[in-house]
Amino acid sequence: MLSRPKKRSLTLRRHKTSVTLEEDFWKSFQEIASEQKKGINELASEIDYEREQNCGLASAIRLYILNYFKIQKSNSLREENSN
Repeated sequence: MLSRPKKRSLTLRRHKTSVTLEEDFWKSFQEIASEQKKGINELASEIDYEREQNCGLASAIRLYILNYFKIQKSNSLREENSN
């Protein structure tokens, strides 16, 4: 079930900001940061640096999460097919 988006505070290169993300996206974002051994602010800063100017930070984070899991699935399928 979809949750109501919640505003989250972040610090990007010593600049405080906030993003509004649904709980499932926030949990996935935390999971990815943990897997990469990075803090939430560090990963958010990297995404912020790489995003296009016409894309908001929350949208960029959602797209990053989507692409991350798509790549994981693709890698998993490749491993299954090689066995």
